[in-house]
Amino acid sequence: NRRGAARLAAVQALYQMDIAGTDLNDILAEFESHWLGGEVEGDKYLPADSNLFRDIVRGVVADQRKLDPVIDQALTRGWPLKRVEALVRAGLRAGCFELQSRQDIPARVIVSEYVDVANAFVDREETGMVNAVLDMLARSARAEEFGASR
Repeated sequence: NRRGAARLAAVQALYQMDIAGTDLNDILAEFESHWLGGEVEGDKYLPADSNLFRDIVRGVVADQRKLDPVIDQALTRGWPLKRVEALVRAGLRAGCFELQSRQDIPARVIVSEYVDVANAFVDREETGMVNAVLDMLARSARAEEFGASR
């Protein structure tokens, strides 16, 4: 799943940018030359859709000031996005970006993929929170996709 690998890499790149303060162009170059489809310290990384990877990372960076308040509203009161673990925060931002900007991808696919990404890094409780927040954002941003199922 090249798109799933792109989402996983995008979350990792956004996390690295958040924690280490890595520049956007540097992170794109690093991931495209070393991580996407490469082998790092004996671990083989899956080939990824590099266009989707770039779109997500660039989009989150460009739209972060718009995305964060939207995510904050979906989080439990008293638990702002800045208090969420950095890797989860990166996944929520990437998922929110795609829900708002990638109308060509069904909302349920986006939510499911980011829940899978979260599953790779965090415990079940945090994965459940990612699912709940992204589902709420999806139903808000793409109400028409959920209207028929209710």
